[in-house]
Amino acid sequence: MEENKQNAIAFYKMAYEGNPRKAVELYIGDTYIQHNPDVANGTEGFITYFERMQAEYPNKSIEFVRCIGEGDLVALHTHQVWPGNEEYVTMDFFRFDANGKICEHWDAIQQIPDTSKNPNTMY
Repeated sequence: MEENKQNAIAFYKMAYEGNPRKAVELYIGDTYIQHNPDVANGTEGFITYFERMQAEYPNKSIEFVRCIGEGDLVALHTHQVWPGNEEYVTMDFFRFDANGKICEHWDAIQQIPDTSKNPNTMY
């Protein structure tokens, strides 16, 4: 489980910071099922999306706040800052195959609002 957690973080960080093709080579198995409606299914869809994000937003940043594992699933809770100081909370779920490779992905993204009805952070 610990290895899957470290691999999920390494995979996402590598792709997010501009090298999605290498991330796919190192961390994706024979099959990759994508559930994000903005990203095409399969590895090429993933690569295309993250290459475009890197070209359009090279100064974005990511912080991994939490990493939780259970069974063949790893969940990442992140804080992302995009140009213009737009901040987002993301929750990504990765399913690993029997060989320890990522084979499926789900995510939820929420922009951090300027105001809140409570004093709690989103982390």
